[in-house]
Amino acid sequence: MLIGFAGAGRMGRPMIERLAGAGHTVRAVGRSAESRSALGELGAEPVETVAAAAEGANVFVVCVFSDEQVREVCLDGPVLSALPRGAVLVVHTTGSPDTVAAIADAARPHDLEVVDAPVSGGPHNIAAGQLTVFAGGTDAAVHRAREVLSAYADPVLHVGPLGSGQRVKLVNNTLFAAQIGLVADAIRLGSQLGLDESTLLDALPHASSSGRALASIAAKGAVDIFRTSVGEFLGKDIAVARTLAAELGADLGILNAAITIGLPATDQT
Repeated sequence: MLIGFAGAGRMGRPMIERLAGAGHTVRAVGRSAESRSALGELGAEPVETVAAAAEGANVFVVCVFSDEQVREVCLDGPVLSALPRGAVLVVHTTGSPDTVAAIADAARPHDLEVVDAPVSGGPHNIAAGQLTVFAGGTDAAVHRAREVLSAYADPVLHVGPLGSGQRVKLVNNTLFAAQIGLVADAIRLGSQLGLDESTLLDALPHASSSGRALASIAAKGAVDIFRTSVGEFLGKDIAVARTLAAELGADLGILNAAITIGLPATDQT
C-alpha cells in the first residue's frame, strides 16, 4: 500500500520504520536534507512537501505534535486536494474533536474519509507493534485504516464515530494526569510519615496500589522527574480536555484537583 506520512518525530519515526518493514511504500515528509536522509535509512521514500507525500497515497497519516499543526497540515495546506479520491486520512495527534470534524467537512467534497486515531503508548510500544489506538470513524474507514495501523498497533480499538477517538484519549489522559497527582500526594504523605520517596517507589509497584502511572514514575526514580518529562505532552491535552468539558457543561469533579497536583505548574494551562 502507498502511504503518505507527515510528522516524522519521536513517535512518527518508529511508525515509518514499522510500515516500511511491513512492506508498505511510505512517502514521508522531511523538511531538511538531513531529515530526508534519516527517513531514507528507515526505509521510506523521503519527499520535501506534504503534497508530494499525498500524491497517489491510499492512506495519509498525520502524526504531528499539536492541534494547530494538524490544522496547518490538513486545512491550510494542499493535502486534501493532493490525495486521490477514496483515500483515508488518519490523524494520530491528540486534539479537539472539532478539528477532525472540520477536516472531515473539508475532505467530503474530495471523496476522502477521515479517521481520528489518537494513541496511547510510546516509541518502545510502536517498535514492538503494541501501540494502543483509539479509532473514530465509519466502519469502512476504520477497516481501511486498520490495514496500516496494524503494522505498529495492537490493539486498534474502534470506539465510535468520528471524534470518539479524541474523546476517549482525552478522558484517558485526564485520568492519567490525575493518577500522577495521586502518586505525588502519596509520596508527600509518605514523607510526613518518615519514608523516603525512593523507598516508596521501590515498594509500591509490587503492591495493590500499583498501576501504569506509578510504574512509570518509579522507572524515572522521582515524581518531579516524571512530571517534567510528560508535562509538555499531557499539558496540551489537559488544556483541550478542560476546554471541551467547559463547552459541553461537563464536570471534571475530583479529577481536576488531582490533575493540578499531577502536572508541573508551567503546564497548568
